[in-house]
Amino acid sequence: MIRDFHTHSFLSDGVLSPVELIRLALVAGYDSIAVTDHAGPGNIELVLDQLKRDCALASEHWPIRALPGVEITHVPAQSVASLARRAREAGAAVVAVHGETVVEPVDPGTNRAAIDCEDVDVLAHPGLLSPEDAARAAARGCFIEITSRKGHSLANGLVVRHALAAGARLLLNSDAHEPADLLNDRLALVVLRGAAVPDAAVTTILETNTQLLLDRVASRRL
Repeated sequence: MIRDFHTHSFLSDGVLSPVELIRLALVAGYDSIAVTDHAGPGNIELVLDQLKRDCALASEHWPIRALPGVEITHVPAQSVASLARRAREAGAAVVAVHGETVVEPVDPGTNRAAIDCEDVDVLAHPGLLSPEDAARAAARGCFIEITSRKGHSLANGLVVRHALAAGARLLLNSDAHEPADLLNDRLALVVLRGAAVPDAAVTTILETNTQLLLDRVASRRL
């Protein structure tokens, strides 16, 4: 059972159509996937309009939960809350924010803005996550990402250490842009062990926390 809440189609910088990405994920063993294409002030509604249709069709006919979402990317930190609200109103089941990865010049303060925003579910690849921000994420229930994406994954160890110390909820996501990026059971364990995740926390990250996020998504639809 693989669950992944951060992937990209050709609606942003991936190589697959949304429904093709969902199909390949299903064949790879996924039971849940969020397609979270990059979004900013000019394309949030456009991206979600297309993703909602593809995800609904896939979920209707195949045994996979396909969730439309966005990754709010490289925006001014002060705009995160308003853009996340727009995404939610446009039908995003999952709202992620492109965190302060060590390999891209993300606006400082983005991590804090995402963590404090009620409409943000996942802080993606947060880079040098501070203990203070980890504690704020734990208090609000914002999920913090461990990533298998090259480059972004350089800070996984620090992210894990600070998140676990603070009691924040961790997720493993692929940030997939092409088929080879999709997770499998072996890769998931390699990434977690490489990030020094204790054995006792593996099931929590892969099963308990993913179910908590799915339950959150379901509760919004009631």
